[in-house]
Amino acid sequence: MENEELLVLQEQEEAAAVVAEAGARESSVTHGGRYVEYKLLGNIFHVSSKYVPPVHLVGRGSYGVVCCARNAETNEEVAIKKIGNAFDNSVDAKRTLCEIKLLRHMDHENVI
Repeated sequence: MENEELLVLQEQEEAAAVVAEAGARESSVTHGGRYVEYKLLGNIFHVSSKYVPPVHLVGRGSYGVVCCARNAETNEEVAIKKIGNAFDNSVDAKRTLCEIKLLRHMDHENVI
């Protein structure tokens, strides 16, 4: 194997170890170890491998689920919102777009 292939395998193993250590259920490493897939309440989250597995459910609403994860690089807790089928109908698509536009205009440390 070439060095590049060995590095990819090592990254995948490290990401899998983080998942196992955190006790995450129904998770898998994807895209060469760059992303980890988690299943939480039937919702699949594809998040960067820099985020430690979702710790717990923060909340859920009519069209979204929010979970908590920790950024391994900054050690900060973050909320990740998953909007299921956001563009399946025009009402949900407009709500999603409106929320994204509003959040982009907010200047707050908790909104990225």
